[in-house]
Amino acid sequence: MPKDGSINRSRILDAAQRLVIENGFAATSVDQVIREAGTSKGAFFHHFDSKLDLGRALTERYVAADIGQLHWAMEATAEVTDPAERAVAFVRCFEDAADEIMSAQSSCLYIAVLTERQLVSNGTADLITHAIETWRADIAALIRAAADERGLDLDADALADHVFVTFEGAFLLSRSTGKPEHMRAQLRVLRRMLAASLGVED
Repeated sequence: MPKDGSINRSRILDAAQRLVIENGFAATSVDQVIREAGTSKGAFFHHFDSKLDLGRALTERYVAADIGQLHWAMEATAEVTDPAERAVAFVRCFEDAADEIMSAQSSCLYIAVLTERQLVSNGTADLITHAIETWRADIAALIRAAADERGLDLDADALADHVFVTFEGAFLLSRSTGKPEHMRAQLRVLRRMLAASLGVED
């Protein structure tokens, strides 16, 4: 069981994430976070030196969860021996989990962080860059291995970017229309396009 301190810290981060995603970082005050978390100012400043420190901690946690999803799918497909089939299976992992992904996330914290000049200038946004580069590199490695195995002339980096952009675009489409089913539908289209590009029967 975690100690009360870690529970309180998580409660503050949970409250801050909801408020920042809904209202933006600049429009979210420390007092609002404290009220939303049901905690005290003393408890807040025990865990965070400032609002900017909170923003960094919030981003660090979100990035860790994001990269964790990537690692989950990489591990889930590790036993697929054909590289092309593994690349397709990687996308299928998220397609199959699309409903759970959409119900777990109200929106993307990355947008809220990247539009705040303070968080960009103090290096917090660099955490997001690291996450995006990790996703792109791992997806490109899957595609490159598949192309090499099958002798295909593909731009692995560009195709990996397309995969990543489809993930993010599907999330935006789902949230903007209020129809979470778009995520599964777009990942299904992506999987079929990737399978066709890599010569995988789907």
